[in-house]
Amino acid sequence: MATEKLVLGVVPDAITPLHVMLFSSTLVVYNFHFILRTRVQVDEEHWSKYRSMWHWVMVAIGSVGLLFSLFQLSAEILLWCGVMGVCSFMYSFPLLPFANKRRLKDYGWGKIVSLVAVWVIATSVLPILYWHKHITAYPFEILIRNSLMLALCIAFDIRDMQADAQKNIQTIPNIIGAAKSYVLIDVSIIIFAISSIIQYFRYPNVNRLVAELITAVCMKVVMLYVKKHPSDKVYLGLVDGLMLLYSLLIIAN
Repeated sequence: MATEKLVLGVVPDAITPLHVMLFSSTLVVYNFHFILRTRVQVDEEHWSKYRSMWHWVMVAIGSVGLLFSLFQLSAEILLWCGVMGVCSFMYSFPLLPFANKRRLKDYGWGKIVSLVAVWVIATSVLPILYWHKHITAYPFEILIRNSLMLALCIAFDIRDMQADAQKNIQTIPNIIGAAKSYVLIDVSIIIFAISSIIQYFRYPNVNRLVAELITAVCMKVVMLYVKKHPSDKVYLGLVDGLMLLYSLLIIAN
C-alpha cells in the first residue's frame, strides 16, 4: 500500500484482489512451512507442535482467498506470482535436485536472495503492475525496498550465525563476520536514504521523504540496540517491525 500511494497519489482501498492474494498466499506459505517443520522436528518445543490443526485451518482459509483473487488478476501479475511461489516453496521444502542440500535456505546466497526477491516483488513490483504502470517508472522505489529488505535479512542472518554454521550454511555473516555485516547493513541504510532523496526529485512529496528518512534513522537505532540485546523478541518486535513502521509512516502522511 505504501508503493500504491506513490503510484496513485492516494491511499488505496484496503481490500483489493491484489491484497487478498498477497495475504492469502502468505497464510498458505508460512503455515505449510510450520506443518513441514513440526513433522521433521517432532521433538522440538514449539507452539506448532501442539496446535498443528490451526495451521491446516490457515492453509484452508488462504486457499479460499487465493481462488477468489487469482481469477481477477492479469496474466503478467500471475507470472510474477509464479516466480514468488517457486521461490517461497523452494525456500522451505526439499525440492532442489541435490543430495545433501535440497532447500534454498540451506545455501547462504539462496537464503537471502530468495527472501529479498519475494518481499521486493510482493511489496513493490506487483503494486506497480497492478495499477498498469511500468516498473521502469519507479526504479528507486524498487531500490528502496531492496535496501530495506537486505538490511533486515542480514540482521536475521547475524542472529542465526551459530545455527547456520552448525548446518554448514555459509551466509554473509558467516563468511565476512558479524562486524563487517553490520557495516554492510549501514551501507544498505545509506542506499535506502539516498534512493529516497533521489526519488523525491522524481516524485516530489515532502511527507513521504520525511517518513523514509525517519525510517532510515530508526533502522540505525534498532540495529545498534539489537547488537547489544540480540533476543528473539527484539528481532521479531523491532527488526521485523521496521517494515510495518515504514509502511505506516508513509500511509499515515
